[in-house]
Amino acid sequence: MSKNAFYAQSGGVTAVINATACGVLETARNHADRIAKVYAGRNGILGALHEDLIDTSQESAATIAALRHTPGAAFGSARYKLRGLEENRAEYERLIEIFKAHDIGYFFYNGGGDSMDTAHKVSQLSKSLDFPITCVGIPKTVDNDLPVTDVCPGFGSVAKYIAISTREAALDVRSMSRSSTKVFVLEVMGRHAGWIAAASGLAGTTPAEPPHVILFPESPFDERAFLTRVKHSVERYDYCVIVVSEGAKDQDGRFLAESAARDAFGHAQLGGVAPIIASIIHEHLGYKYHYAIADYLQRSARHIASRVDVDQAYAVGQHAVELAIRGENAVMPTIVRESDEPFQWSLGHVALSRVANREKKMPRSFISRDGFAITPTCRRYLRPLILGEDYPPYRDGLPDYVTLKNAAVPRRLKTDFVLT
Repeated sequence: MSKNAFYAQSGGVTAVINATACGVLETARNHADRIAKVYAGRNGILGALHEDLIDTSQESAATIAALRHTPGAAFGSARYKLRGLEENRAEYERLIEIFKAHDIGYFFYNGGGDSMDTAHKVSQLSKSLDFPITCVGIPKTVDNDLPVTDVCPGFGSVAKYIAISTREAALDVRSMSRSSTKVFVLEVMGRHAGWIAAASGLAGTTPAEPPHVILFPESPFDERAFLTRVKHSVERYDYCVIVVSEGAKDQDGRFLAESAARDAFGHAQLGGVAPIIASIIHEHLGYKYHYAIADYLQRSARHIASRVDVDQAYAVGQHAVELAIRGENAVMPTIVRESDEPFQWSLGHVALSRVANREKKMPRSFISRDGFAITPTCRRYLRPLILGEDYPPYRDGLPDYVTLKNAAVPRRLKTDFVLT
């Protein structure tokens, strides 16, 4: 007997999260004998808590296919963390209440570590409430910090964007370095893990080529060593390109750019480490500088997405549905690297308990001894992830992205839910 499914997008979006949605929806439609309809949460998990569901069956096959090349979150995402079962059981019971009301037997949650934790807890509680839900977490994060899986969908495209941006900006700076800017600082995402910053290292292959300095969260910031490195680069090459992770920390483990504000997950708001680094350089060395903060540009750049990333993003969505209809519960699809050259990969899966609330940082073997560059081992890992182009269709000179109807599912419960 078929059941409906619920799919939600969570946290910061990526250039390829909709490719995963495409994989989920197209595969579910091919298994109509097991999955009747797929409902999506409007604005992520908040759509479930508020019974604000989207009926994806109202979208044409062509529209669903176009999700593969459309960035952002087609159904809306949210930074909302469900707390522990003991701390706030009511939110989880509300989810089960919604799932019962809409005959939902499958829960696909597309996000990072916190989302995997939520999917795991829902699978546990649904059993105790005698309404079992097959829960599958689907990996997504530009930070590439989920354990077990070789890579997280979304990262390869960010890595490609940052490597290209670093190379192109460096050519610009070098062109004017004799009479103008000597130092360029690019700030990239990465709170605790320096994967995105590391990707900039693909822009060059020799010490003379940028980036000349990479600052990782995993390597405490040594101001004296850093300034020495910058001075050496300017004196030898006439310019210096620096890529810094937003999560760069001082010797005491404090974020260089931490503010007092907190986001919905309780994380400190990080704002503007690039100008901090630039001001240190100007104060001590006097060099003229420019800086840029990639911010949302790096995670939304579908026009230059990695083909490998797009293929993997679609594949984990497809595999999630296949796992669910096979009866696998409380699991997450994984990407398994079979070889580097030629690059080959396959799909596996892992228990959610092994990935929930866990973080994969850069291995020490991936960072040079002085802490300012990537190693050949890191380069060998990163290089295949940015391979290939998957350009979206263009119209009038701009990418032709799709917008969904996002038709609402009629409500069945009389009460709304008040978030605490």
